[in-house]
Amino acid sequence: MSVSEAEGTSEVPEQGRRKRSSSPHQIPVVGVVTEDADVQGAFKTMDLNRVIKLLEETDKDDLEEEQLKSVKKLVQCYQNGLPLRDLAQIFKILNLCAEKIENQPHFIESAFNILKLCGLPFLKKKVSDEITYAEDTANSIALLGELMKIPNSELRIQICKCIVDFYHAEPPKKHITGYQQASSSYKIKMAEVGGLAKKMVQSLTLLENQLVEKLWALKALQHLSTSEVNCTLMMKAQAASGICAHLNDPDPSGQLLFRSSEILWNLLEKSSKDEIIQQLSNLECLLTLKEVFKNLFMRGFSHYDRQLRNDILVITTIIAQNPGAPMIECGFTRDLILFATFNEVKSQDPLVKGLKLSNSYEDFELKKLLFNIIVILCKDLPAIQLLIDGKVILALFTYVKKPEKHKIIEWSAAQYEELQLHAIATLSSVAPLLTEEYMLCQGNARVLAFLEWCESEDSFFSHGNSYHGTGGRGNKFAQMRYSLRLLRAMVHLEDETVNNDLCEKGAIQQLIGVFKNTLSKSNDKEEAIVLEIQSDILLILSGLCEHHIPRKEIFGTEGVDIILDVMKTDPVTFQSGLGYNVLLFSTLDSIWCCILGCYPSEDYFLEKEGIFLLLDLLALNQKKFCNLILGIMVEFCDNPKTTAHVNAWRGKKDQTAASLLIKLWRKEEKELGVKRDKHGMIIDTKKPLFTSFQEEQKIMPLPANCPTVAVMDVAENIRAKIYAVLGKLDFENLPGLSAEDFVTLCIIHRYLDFKIGEIWNEIYEEIKLEDLRPVTTDKKILEAITSASENIGKMVASLQSEMIESQAHQDVQNEQKVYAKIQATHRQRELASKSWENFLARTSNAKTLKKAKRLQEKAIETSRYGGQPPNAIFHRTDIKGLNTTVPSGRVVTVESTPVRLLGGPLADTDIALKKLPIRGGALQRVRAAKTVNEPKKSAPT
Repeated sequence: MSVSEAEGTSEVPEQGRRKRSSSPHQIPVVGVVTEDADVQGAFKTMDLNRVIKLLEETDKDDLEEEQLKSVKKLVQCYQNGLPLRDLAQIFKILNLCAEKIENQPHFIESAFNILKLCGLPFLKKKVSDEITYAEDTANSIALLGELMKIPNSELRIQICKCIVDFYHAEPPKKHITGYQQASSSYKIKMAEVGGLAKKMVQSLTLLENQLVEKLWALKALQHLSTSEVNCTLMMKAQAASGICAHLNDPDPSGQLLFRSSEILWNLLEKSSKDEIIQQLSNLECLLTLKEVFKNLFMRGFSHYDRQLRNDILVITTIIAQNPGAPMIECGFTRDLILFATFNEVKSQDPLVKGLKLSNSYEDFELKKLLFNIIVILCKDLPAIQLLIDGKVILALFTYVKKPEKHKIIEWSAAQYEELQLHAIATLSSVAPLLTEEYMLCQGNARVLAFLEWCESEDSFFSHGNSYHGTGGRGNKFAQMRYSLRLLRAMVHLEDETVNNDLCEKGAIQQLIGVFKNTLSKSNDKEEAIVLEIQSDILLILSGLCEHHIPRKEIFGTEGVDIILDVMKTDPVTFQSGLGYNVLLFSTLDSIWCCILGCYPSEDYFLEKEGIFLLLDLLALNQKKFCNLILGIMVEFCDNPKTTAHVNAWRGKKDQTAASLLIKLWRKEEKELGVKRDKHGMIIDTKKPLFTSFQEEQKIMPLPANCPTVAVMDVAENIRAKIYAVLGKLDFENLPGLSAEDFVTLCIIHRYLDFKIGEIWNEIYEEIKLEDLRPVTTDKKILEAITSASENIGKMVASLQSEMIESQAHQDVQNEQKVYAKIQATHRQRELASKSWENFLARTSNAKTLKKAKRLQEKAIETSRYGGQPPNAIFHRTDIKGLNTTVPSGRVVTVESTPVRLLGGPLADTDIALKKLPIRGGALQRVRAAKTVNEPKKSAPT
């Protein structure tokens, strides 16, 4: 059989579930088809046990012809399919025939014919047959793998064809009454249950020198490997290493490499990836992959060859992620670096002499894959020297430049842009490991010049089609982002040679300018990428300026201004998920590194109300920011001008900074599980600061260089920072505090004393655990220290009690004042009501009015001065005989029913006069009075 007979295409099977069951022992029946039965499509019953018994007999010499005849008759009966109930007996007959082949070659044809039947549909009489005969079917199909041990080419090929037919089910040629075809995926499920894939992998060792049979076996395995269950079985049989080791075997058709690589892909995708990588991480497999890749790279020119080359490279990339893979030992790393750089750095190596990549899609993908594998290879430190020898940094820097006009390049504009971004991203991983090569290539100068081009207004239309080009369509944001990532990676090495070179080339001023430009150019579409650019700029500036006062001075007021702009961002945006949180963290870090320690910058920050902005952020009460902000506040409070700004700040509801800090302290203690009563008082005077975690942790003896739980507590929460800030503000005369705040402030004031007592208590307990007995003097000192700490706790608790009692007394006094005010109000209302009642009585009863008039006149006379000077003229102030009890004059206001109830014709006229109503309240218009020329008696209406 020629190699071309083994060619075929792979098909994807339907996936199914595993089913197991036991099959009851029944007498199998075979149908003998007569002419009439053939027309009707029915089986004629036949005892298969007789055929099995006949084949098992070996004591007679003249049975072979009869045995062959019975098998031939069986084959003729099953031309339309195999009933599930007879499957176990048929495969037993097949097995008996296979056992006779070695001594009786005539049985090869019989076995071959039965195997051809296995490619026919399986038939079921009942719906439940698939479950009832599942175990028998699975065992029968598994037998196919065992039969691969028979050293006969035709049988092996037929077995593989039979397995391939599982995935290309065809309907039966004739319909048989009473039977229907089993589901299309039934054979596939039973092959999984029976473990056929594992047996097929084991059979490959028998086919090493049989190319045609091996190709058919690989084709069968290619179909079987589309299932996760089969891939797991193949993995356990070490299929990956066995197949990979023979990738480079001679094969004129090219099928071996194609099918083997397809199987490896399926194994990586559908089974344990780590286990497959481990199987492939040996010298034999890697040497084979290396030779295959080199041959395809140097001699593959067809579309198919290039695709296969890229697939092999992807598999190699996956293997290279394993640190234990001998990539360097087999020479594969050196060759991959050479292939990745030969286009940019001219090489005399014979492997690449005369080679040239086209701008085809496959070669473009190859270039990106080579960049990607360099990133993986650089994680292996022994590969660093190979990267240096291969001039990888120089090759990658050929892409870090603005596009040159009128220059012919082998890539299209979109391809070149994607490769450019990929190269800069690769530099971000490789350059920090090759600092000397980076500096020799003038890396900083190249990146800053490229960054200047990114900021310029040169006409450039980016395509933004790739992963790296996200958010950069029609602009240079993508190039700017990856350039800044490269600078950030280099700056955070904290290599003074690199950082000094950057500062000498004006990086600080340039980055501040780039930041300002991004503020004006950004829009909603590129908001996320702009935020990332801004964050990276601030992180780079922080790395450059930290611990260097001259650089902080260069940062100056322009740098402070961009920080203040970010801090004025609407707090709502912090929840948008676009990167504002990262930007704010970068901003706070730049305050710490670029402003603190430089007094001119600190003063300018204070003048621009920077402390107010910090406290506004702190008032948002977001835990992720509090620690960093409080750390900055502690450092800022060393500046004597800071205190006035902190005390002047006011938050919502006129909250002061001291009140805010004490509120944060209470919240922190609640989260830490510190024991406090409902008033915030100390409960345990021996352990006033103990958290729930400290309560759970038992004290254990530790080495002197290991911090204890009490010491770690200082760094793990914000209480120490709050104590430091309030201490620098001075605990006395803090504005805007409530009684609850003062109770908490007592604890904060003694934080350091309590913490020292905690540590001494830990020391004392450790001494006890280690069975050490201090000398008498030391013991007395330890006891005195712990006693003093407890006494401080009692003193603070006592002071807190006094404060609470004082506040309670003050609350009672305030309550009494309020009640007194309420009583006065009620009395005033009663007097007003009584006055109104008297007024009504006088207006409705003449006797009451006259009596009131007499009492009024008597009171007036009594109040007058008795003696009169001689010759004095007495002028009366009242009108004699006037029966009114209100002060009278030439103008009289006559009040009847209140105008606010009924109104009146003169209520809205200018004649109306304003007066206070008798019961108080606002000024109201009342009925106008009539002016009279002569006094006359009048009575109220």
